[in-house]
Parts: sequence; structure tokens; C-alpha cells
Amino acid sequence: MFARTPGTFRSLESANIKRQVKEAEASYELLNQQLLDLYDQLNRYRVTLVDVNGREKSLPVATLIQAWVPNSMGIPEKIIMYVKNFWTVLSAEPREANTEGGIFPAIFGTVMMVLIMSVAVVPFGVLAAVYLKEYARQGVLTQMIRIAVNNLAGVPSIVFGVFGLGFFVYAVGGTIDQLFFSEALPNPTYGTGGILWASLTLALMTVPVVIVATEEGLSAVPREYREGSLGLGATKLESLIRVVLPCAMPGILTGLILAVSRATGEVAPLMLTGVVKLAPSLPVDSFFPFVHLDRKFMHLGFHIYDVGFQSPNVEAAKPMVYVTTFILVLVVILLNMAAIALRTRMRRRYAGSAI
Repeated sequence: MFARTPGTFRSLESANIKRQVKEAEASYELLNQQLLDLYDQLNRYRVTLVDVNGREKSLPVATLIQAWVPNSMGIPEKIIMYVKNFWTVLSAEPREANTEGGIFPAIFGTVMMVLIMSVAVVPFGVLAAVYLKEYARQGVLTQMIRIAVNNLAGVPSIVFGVFGLGFFVYAVGGTIDQLFFSEALPNPTYGTGGILWASLTLALMTVPVVIVATEEGLSAVPREYREGSLGLGATKLESLIRVVLPCAMPGILTGLILAVSRATGEVAPLMLTGVVKLAPSLPVDSFFPFVHLDRKFMHLGFHIYDVGFQSPNVEAAKPMVYVTTFILVLVVILLNMAAIALRTRMRRRYAGSAI
């Protein structure tokens, strides 16, 4: 009996790997040849069409995706066709340089970005407003902070984009890569644009709106509510959490509505912090950890810019520009309606306040 040395095991493993590689290459060549044969069969047949001017045009059958005859359709058939086409736009992925197909990745990216931004901006804006209104000593410093917040709301959005690129992407994201994803370097994981950094950039841009609206909501809460809560033995923090903030909730939601309305249509900051022309994968999928905040994403506003001004075929891109614009307006309306419905419910619940 002879014992196998580690070198013998490595030689056997290397030979096994080489054999598997040769088998995989042979299988690939076979499948590639089958694919080329299928392409030849597709390109073998062509169809000749005549346009309204009487000119003939020959097209390969492989390039045809769908064909119909509108002039022979009745009104019900046309309505069904419009509904199908509209659903295709909402549910399919783009193709042909984004001039055809659907815009589902852009819709998904826009809504997810707004949700992440809302989760980030509301707590920070409310805490800042509560401190300025309820705890900070009113004086010159507090007044200067309020002036700075109001001025921050007028800063151009591209400035926030540059700040988000430098701070969130390069500083914070680069630090996260060095601490937790060093094995993937020099390829960045969080040290490049992504939906998380784009959402935080927009949250920073819209936080002045939330602060101002929250302060107005807190000011509208009657003084008697605070005094009554304190007189019953509650602490200032308990009065704030259980009385003041619930009564000021409609004002907080008003700030959220304004923030969502502004952030949904912004494009300039996103071009620097994570939005792309075509995202191969959605930020949410069935693979662990299921939510991938480091991925780049598509956005309806940037999609309009890309298709309308960067497309090689302007005439073919016009329908996609119009429908994308309509969907963007519809998304903004639906998001605002959801926030308005929640605000109305809160107002009814605290109808005794002066809000």
C-alpha cells in the first residue's frame, strides 16, 4: 500500500478540473452552433410591407415583435389593444435604447427611492424641529439656525448632488468598503453610486421643508394642551410624545407631502449618486439579503431626459417620452394622495386641536 502525497492529490484535482473545463467548452461550442443555426433560420424569412405613401419596405421576420391591423379593428378591439399596450408599458422592461418596451424598472426605482427618502427625512426633520421649538433657548443662535435652514431650502439641487457624491459615496461608502468589503476591493460595493446614497441625498435636500412644516405644526398646538398634560403629572417628554406630536402630525405629514413632491421629480442629484440609463437588476429580488441598497437604479425623471434628449431616433422616442411623463405625474399624485389621506385621518382624530 502506498500513501498518496498532497502533491498527488493536487495533480488529480488539477486533471479533474481540466477535464471539466474541456467538457464545458465542448458543450458551449455545441450550443453556440445551435444558436447560430437558429439565427440563420430567423433571418432566412422576410416580410414586405407597404406604407401609406405606397413605398415598400422589407423587414426580417426576426425583428418583428408584434403586428396588428388598426384599420380593421372595431372600437372594443382598439380599447383592448390600448389597455394591453398600457399594461405592457407598466410591466415590461425597456428595449431598443429605451425607446420601446416598458418602464417598470424606472417606476420601481422611483417609488423605492421616495420610500427610503421618506423613512430617512421624517425622523431627522421632526427631531430637529422639536429641538428648535421645544427645547432650544430662543435667541440669536436659534434664529440664525432657522435662517440657515430656510436658506438651505433654496440651494440648487446639483449642489446637493455634488455633496452626496463626495460625502455619502466617497467618504461613507468608501469607509464601509474598507471595513466590511475589503475582499472585493478595488471594485467598490458601497463606494459607488446606489439607491441608498441617492435617497439620502434627496433626504438632505428636502429636510428643510420637513423642519419648517413641523415647526408650524408644533406652533399650532394650543398651549393649553401642554399645560394640561403637565398639570396632570406628565413629564415634558411624555407630553411631547403623547399629546404634542400627535396633534402636530398633520403638519408633519404636510412637510412629507411637500418633500415627496419635490424629490420625485429631481434628476440632477441622482445623475451623480446612482441613477443609470439601464439597470440590469432591481434593488429588490429573491436573493439574500433580498434588498440591495448598493445597486444602481432607474428613475422616471432621468428616463425622460435620456429618451427625449439622448436618443438617436427622436421621432421614435416621442411616444415613450409622453407616456413616461404621464406615469411620473401619476406616481406623484398617488404618493401625495396616500399622504393626504393619512393627514386627513389624523386631523379627524384630533379634531379638537386648532390645526
